[in-house]
Amino acid sequence: MELWLNVLAGGVLIGVVYALIASGLTIIFGVMRVVNFAHGEMVVMGMYLGYFIQTLLGLPAPAAALIAALVMFCFGYGLQIAIVERFMARPQHIQFILFIGIALVITGLHLVAFGPDGHAIDGPITFETIDLGPLSLDLVRVQAAAGAAVLLAALIGFLQFSSFGQAMRAAADNRTGALVVGLNLPRVCAVACGIGAACAGAAGALISPVFDTQPYLGVEFTLLAFVTVIVGGLGSLPGALAGGVLIGVTESVAALAIASQMKSAFSYGLLLLVLLLRPRGLFGANAH
Repeated sequence: MELWLNVLAGGVLIGVVYALIASGLTIIFGVMRVVNFAHGEMVVMGMYLGYFIQTLLGLPAPAAALIAALVMFCFGYGLQIAIVERFMARPQHIQFILFIGIALVITGLHLVAFGPDGHAIDGPITFETIDLGPLSLDLVRVQAAAGAAVLLAALIGFLQFSSFGQAMRAAADNRTGALVVGLNLPRVCAVACGIGAACAGAAGALISPVFDTQPYLGVEFTLLAFVTVIVGGLGSLPGALAGGVLIGVTESVAALAIASQMKSAFSYGLLLLVLLLRPRGLFGANAH
């Protein structure tokens, strides 16, 4: 029983980080109406930033996540203004090709700069645990989940209570209405892309002590983000949180009950089940 409790708790912890990754994808799609196939590669960029900040500067993962979020916000903002804005009105298949191309470029640059080998962080808390009754939790996972939870709360607060957050929500709900009332949509989209990239980068820095950093993780994180968003409900931040936790728990249970190689299969099985029962996701609009 203690083993299962620890597995479930570990799944919840990593699921909160998954939720942060999915939230970035949700914001980009909700405001810009484009599908960011390079989202996983942005997570990997955050992992490399987190790796070098923690190993070279000696800063903890939460501090590295804040720096990575700032760097990735600037990257996403600049990417939207310089490239993506020119493709906003083009057909979706053209947008798909654009983001796939961006993903391949990022992966290629990672390979050239850092090579194909994984980079592990051996910090002072790498092998430490926290004992809470029957639970024995990895400190690095607790730290990552806590950092992701704080960032998710800050993001929800920004969208709910700030004037610019309300402008982003208005643009997501009705683009024509947003133009009618005079919102600067290119700027709103640029900030949305920056926030989406910042979520990906911060999540990558938070999990850099958990997973070895290497270039080919991008596709895995992109698929993970899509599965999480679809399970939780497209355009819903609470749905992203619920979907991330569900995926994290499902992967952990599958790895213990069957084999670690089966965890992705169970995640996609959960996706199929949700699509059959609630096509719009658990928290999607008009889900019944």
